[in-house]
Amino acid sequence: MVENLPLPDLTKAEFDILRIIWKSEKLSVREVHDQIIATHNWAYSTTKTMMDRMTSKQLLTRGKYHGVFLYRPLISRPKGFARFIQFFADRVLELDYGEVVALFSRSKALDTEEIKELERLLVDDMEDRHDTS
Repeated sequence: MVENLPLPDLTKAEFDILRIIWKSEKLSVREVHDQIIATHNWAYSTTKTMMDRMTSKQLLTRGKYHGVFLYRPLISRPKGFARFIQFFADRVLELDYGEVVALFSRSKALDTEEIKELERLLVDDMEDRHDTS
């Protein structure tokens, strides 16, 4: 995974695709499409286009394995969650990031190490936003 990239701006659809791939580490377009069809009534070509755009945005990488292209995430789950937490905390709940991260510590969405990474990412991003030097 590429760790030095800034927090990505993700659409809900991109986040949904990443959530599927994070579970399996690498999947083909067909495998993602078969799972995402439950929430997005897309044609196969739409799923492929989305995943190719995500590759261009450096959210996914694509490699050929036994003649099939498989996609892997280039960002960690905490990095993907960070933008959504910022949006949700700021605009929906009007809460401090720490309070929203605490919700994750009580759920099974992220493990302990991922929660620590999420906290670090949010603190670093907040410091970058407020850095006036």
